[in-house]
Amino acid sequence: MSEGNRVDLCATDDVAEGSVIRVEAGDLVLAVYRVEGNFYVTDDNCTHGPGSLSEGYLDGHEIECDFHQGCFDIRTGAVTMPPCIEPIKTYKVVVEDGRVVIEV
Repeated sequence: MSEGNRVDLCATDDVAEGSVIRVEAGDLVLAVYRVEGNFYVTDDNCTHGPGSLSEGYLDGHEIECDFHQGCFDIRTGAVTMPPCIEPIKTYKVVVEDGRVVIEV
């Protein structure tokens, strides 16, 4: 469900603390993370290859792609470990009425 430039992704309860899930919303394929009670959203596809970040290993605010083990900071999208060189796209997250919503 989307409203203007806001896209409703999932319930907050759908994402366990310290985990990541894959969400498809229209043309977007996203990874939704919950770390220390905060929610973060990035594109799900790794910028280095065909890896799905939602299938990767989340360690704090860092996601490791399961394909070539490159890492990104989920807060900023910045690359934190090669072989990745391009950052991933991040989205502004709003939590309202128990829902994770992004602004696009």
